[in-house]
Amino acid sequence: MAEKKLSRSELKRKAILDAAKESFQENGVQGTSMDQLAARAQVSKRTVYNHFTSKEALVIHLVADLWKQATQSIELNFDAEGDLQTQLSSLLQAEMNVVCSTEYLDLARVAIGHYFYHPEALQAELSRFDKTETALYRWLETAIDNGHLKKIDPSFAINQLHSLIKGNCFWPQLLQVEAIPSLAERQHLADESAAMFLNYYQH
Repeated sequence: MAEKKLSRSELKRKAILDAAKESFQENGVQGTSMDQLAARAQVSKRTVYNHFTSKEALVIHLVADLWKQATQSIELNFDAEGDLQTQLSSLLQAEMNVVCSTEYLDLARVAIGHYFYHPEALQAELSRFDKTETALYRWLETAIDNGHLKKIDPSFAINQLHSLIKGNCFWPQLLQVEAIPSLAERQHLADESAAMFLNYYQH
């Protein structure tokens, strides 16, 4: 099937997003202005604002897309014959690799700083997230349906798991009070969090 041809407006939006990713990586979010983005995307400043009302809105869009791409592209389906802890640990580590990346943290700092004062806008952006599309949600749902885990709402289970990992691998790094954990440290955290969760919920 041939790819859908993008409209002129969609092409401009893509050019703005591509320009933002490149500029943020080179100059940082704070070092990038909307004028620079417009020039780099080869569109007018007005066009940039037609698509994104502020730099913060653009940033949160990139954060959301980065998270969605990462959590939806993980190819790890529930294996009833495999070790549950190994499977769950792999899923948690894959998510930590995203939220602990320099790119994600830099964008998240700007987004959180803006939306702290605009909770209604944050709610609107959060509505774009669909936990049911993530690999972790699908894995939990299947494990519950197959009787390998106790009956629990998968969304609630995800919140519990995120609470376990983000206290050590996201919030301290976001506040810049701790360094980004090494791969070995992330693996250890994923293993321990998976073990703690399964110790209670596994049948």
